[in-house]
Amino acid sequence: MKYQETNQITGNRRWIALAAVMVTMFFSSLDQTIISSAMPTIIADLRGFDIYAWVFTAYMMTSAITVPIYGKLSDIYGRKPFYVFGLSVFMIGSALSGQAHTMMQLIFARGLQGLGGGAMMSMPRATIGDIFNPKERGKWMGLIMSVFGLASIIGPYLGGWITDNFNWRWVFYINLPVALISIIAVSYALPNVRTKEKHSIDWLGSAFMILALIPILLAFTWAGSKYQWTSKQIISLFAIGIMFMICFILIEKKAKEPLLSPSLFKNSIFTSTVLMGLLVSMSLFGTVMFLPLFVQGVVGLSASNSGALLTPMMLSFIAGSIVGGIIISKTGRYKLQAILGSIIVIIAVFLLSKMDVNTTWITVIRNMIILGLGLGTVMPLVNVVIQNAFPYKMLGVVNSTQQFVNSLGGIVIAPIYGTILANAFAKELPRNLPAKLLKAMNSMPKSVSSAISNPQALITAHAQEQIKTMFSAFGNAGLKLYNQFIHAVKLSLSTGITKLYSFGVVFAVLTLLAAFCLKEIPLKHDEFYDE
Repeated sequence: MKYQETNQITGNRRWIALAAVMVTMFFSSLDQTIISSAMPTIIADLRGFDIYAWVFTAYMMTSAITVPIYGKLSDIYGRKPFYVFGLSVFMIGSALSGQAHTMMQLIFARGLQGLGGGAMMSMPRATIGDIFNPKERGKWMGLIMSVFGLASIIGPYLGGWITDNFNWRWVFYINLPVALISIIAVSYALPNVRTKEKHSIDWLGSAFMILALIPILLAFTWAGSKYQWTSKQIISLFAIGIMFMICFILIEKKAKEPLLSPSLFKNSIFTSTVLMGLLVSMSLFGTVMFLPLFVQGVVGLSASNSGALLTPMMLSFIAGSIVGGIIISKTGRYKLQAILGSIIVIIAVFLLSKMDVNTTWITVIRNMIILGLGLGTVMPLVNVVIQNAFPYKMLGVVNSTQQFVNSLGGIVIAPIYGTILANAFAKELPRNLPAKLLKAMNSMPKSVSSAISNPQALITAHAQEQIKTMFSAFGNAGLKLYNQFIHAVKLSLSTGITKLYSFGVVFAVLTLLAAFCLKEIPLKHDEFYDE
């Protein structure tokens, strides 16, 4: 007897399930952006500026680590229980975040949020595979990715509005009713699907994966900021992580049902597609992370206006995702779209790498629109192609592996980009300073010269006014020296960021090479299994 594996949900339940998936995806994405606007107020209230980055890092680490675990377990026991569990843990973490009275309490609560967020990151894509067959998934995956883009646009504005009109704690409390409604919708709409085969859970592999990832992620998080890359702390963390990673790989090779099966990478479609997703994400990460610094420090826009410059990119991303998804569903083909999307990304990142101190905000918007279009064309097809290359019973593990690799890529590349920028800025600033000004700065106390040589000096009018006051000590020549200094810092910052974008061009070109290597097989229709 044949039982249907895809298109398991019909009628109104299908659309309720799709709505629940979209809402979950929206709020898991929103939670990564909404807090950024509230962070200055949170720091002022809870103190702990020196550890504020951990508010983001704690969430990223716990969610990244749990994604493959949720994916594997959901293939065995079905999506619903882990969807409900993840939403429940996320809701508890949100409540505790809103109740935090110290920065350490907030960091702990954010880590708990991430444990639930791991399910909210991995389940939506796999659930689309439950609801629709591979031929249909393109347009719906495009819609899901457009929800991600919408959350990225709304997040900073909503976070600022809530903080200004209510209290920063409501940035977290807003998740509670939505998570509760999502739990009810998921419980009603998703089918109780679980495999009838007996499976063993790779608990040993899970434990060693966690033991390997924690020191490695800590090393990448601290390298270049808290410690030097060559410091004994960073080297020790990498050594410990690599040791456990070797053990993890050996365990996975012998495991009956490995958590992250090395055999997945024997599939050329999986390998090419995962590489595409990883490389394009690395290219995107540097753009989004450092564009606000460029437009505030070099172009001279305010913080709110610099955030608004990401909106055109996200709008074109949404358009590209929806149109690209529809094309995939209509044609059943994806390779040409992957190649064209990668070429658009290369053009966009190349244009970004050519920006300088004379760049206007209109030029930045043009570049971001092109980038959003390319990303929107490429990113939705990654999930569709991977799901199409494997049988339905592996849907959870292949999706979570791809998501896991992307998450690690973001955590790993951030400090590398930061180091590139810091080194380039430190190298360029002495070159761009007039000899007289360089001599004057060398005569200042080290604490003062270090403070004014920081690119953050360009971010706010208050910071610039403080530096202007310092230069007034040089008398009538102080204003001229100050203007020369500001120009030199802008020039150095511009050079540093464009070098960073040049590094992003390399990732974009590698994305295109991965797209050329991508094997194309027609998208499947409904899948069945025998019993």
